[in-house]
Amino acid sequence: MIRSSLLATLLFSALLLQGCGTDPAPSPKPPAKAEAVAHEADLLRLTLTPEAVQRLGIRVAAVGDGTTAQVRATSGEIVVPPIGAAGVPTGSTSNLAQIGTAQAAADGEVARTRALVRLATIALNRASALVREEAGSVRARDEAAAALATARAAADAAVAGRRLLGPPVAAMATPASVWVRVPVFGSDVGDITRGASATVRPLGDDTAAPRSARPVQAPPSANAVAGTVDLFFTLDNRERTWRVGQRVAVSLPLGGTAEGLAIPAAAIVRDIHGGEWVYRRTAPDTYVRQRIEVASIDNGRAVLSRGLERGADVVTDGAAELFGTEFGTPH
Repeated sequence: MIRSSLLATLLFSALLLQGCGTDPAPSPKPPAKAEAVAHEADLLRLTLTPEAVQRLGIRVAAVGDGTTAQVRATSGEIVVPPIGAAGVPTGSTSNLAQIGTAQAAADGEVARTRALVRLATIALNRASALVREEAGSVRARDEAAAALATARAAADAAVAGRRLLGPPVAAMATPASVWVRVPVFGSDVGDITRGASATVRPLGDDTAAPRSARPVQAPPSANAVAGTVDLFFTLDNRERTWRVGQRVAVSLPLGGTAEGLAIPAAAIVRDIHGGEWVYRRTAPDTYVRQRIEVASIDNGRAVLSRGLERGADVVTDGAAELFGTEFGTPH
C-alpha cells in the first residue's frame, strides 16, 4: 500500500513538472509581409530658385486636347540597298571581308563571260560571212550561233550573281540612298498600312525632325526564332546623315487617328528602364516628376493614354535639365 501511494505521488509530480515546462505551440509564420512605402511622387519634388529657373531656361505648356495619326513605334537598322530589284540588302552584321572577296570573284566572272560573248560574236560573224560566200557550212554557222547564245546566258547569270552581292564594299560607307530594315512581329504585320510611308528619326532623340521613308519591295526576310517579319523602306541619304548599321526609331502607319490629351514631345523624358515621365509644375518654381503613358507621337505632339489631366502645366524647355538636376548631373 505504501509502495503504491509512493508510485502515484511520483507519477503525479512528473506530470506536473512536464506540464509546467512545456512551451506553448508557436504561431504559424505569415506567408507574406506587407509594408507601407512612400509614393513615388513624394520623393521627386524639385523646388528651384528664380535664378535657377532662368538659368535652366524652364518653360511650361498646358495640357490640352490633340489628335495624332495612329502609328506603331518600333526600331530599325540602316542597311545598304541592293543594286537591282532582286538583290539582297547588306546589313552591319555581314562579313564585309567575305563579301569583298565574293565581289572580286564575281567581277572576274562577269569580265570572263563578256569576253566569251565577244569571241562567240566574232565566230558567228565569220561563219555567217563564209555561208554567204558559199565557202562555209550552214552547220558551222548554227554551231557558232548556239555558242553565242550559251555565252550570253553565262554572262547574264554572272551579272545577276554579281547584283546579289550588292554595291562595292568601298561604296557602302556613304551611299546616297539607304534602306531601313524594320522587324515587325508576325501578328502585327496585318495592322500596318503597307503602302504608306514611315517616319524615321535618330534613336533616342524625340526632338529631331522625322524623315519620311517610302516602302520598297525586297526579297522575303524573316526571323523564325524571334517571330518577326522584315519590312524595308528607302531613305534619302544625300546629306550623309545616316550610317550603315545605325539604329533608328521608326513610326509605322496604322491608319486612323488617336485623340486625347496632348503635350509637346519635348516634354517627355525617359529613364534607363524606358519609363516615360514629365515634369509638372505644382506651384511657383516647384516641379514634380510624374509618370505618363504615351499613346502615339506625331509631328512633335504626343497623345497620352494616361498620366495627366487637362490644364496641367508641364515643362517643355528644360525638362532634360530638370532630370539631370534631380539625379545630380550638373548643367
